[in-house]
Amino acid sequence: MDERPDPWAEDLRAERGRILEAALSAAGEPIPAARLASLFAPEPLSAAELSAALTWLMESCAQRALELVEVAGGWRLQVRARYAPYVARLQPERPARYSRAVMETLALIAYRQPITRGEIEAVRGVAVSTGILRTLLERGWIQQIGHLERPGRPALYGTTPTFLADLNLRALADLPPLPEASENDPAPMPPITEIADETVPSAADPAR
Repeated sequence: MDERPDPWAEDLRAERGRILEAALSAAGEPIPAARLASLFAPEPLSAAELSAALTWLMESCAQRALELVEVAGGWRLQVRARYAPYVARLQPERPARYSRAVMETLALIAYRQPITRGEIEAVRGVAVSTGILRTLLERGWIQQIGHLERPGRPALYGTTPTFLADLNLRALADLPPLPEASENDPAPMPPITEIADETVPSAADPAR
């Protein structure tokens, strides 16, 4: 029995991979698998066909400056970390830098969600200003996900798919593990101390 690859099938897989590459490059943001499959309407790709095309694209990027990654929200093409500093030089303005208070608040929300403003303040030992929460909301990293059923019904906060995507994570389970408590630090801060504000998700929009 001839087990050699079918040339026609290989050509079809490659062509599908190129179509996905074009779509991901143009999008500049993660695209869900279902939406990628629908690009081939009126006959959307099956899960197996889409997987084969994505594998082809991933392999074709192996020696290139771009890489295909799966993050929260779907798949995206992005500049590899080693080349990001060069691309960043195209940006005339300095990237935003966030204060330690902002990052500590984000870390607590990420690891202890759903969490209220009061609970964040109890852990940090200082008040959480409205400006800190507004910064994280406007950046798209956190969102209100409900209210705690107690007097005053304080808002509950959680992270967003944008937060995971900016960290190249698919799910909250992929966050770094919490540091162990010690006698000197019984409540150590979660290991999110800084996040690059400027990501480079695709060749089509290198300054995003």
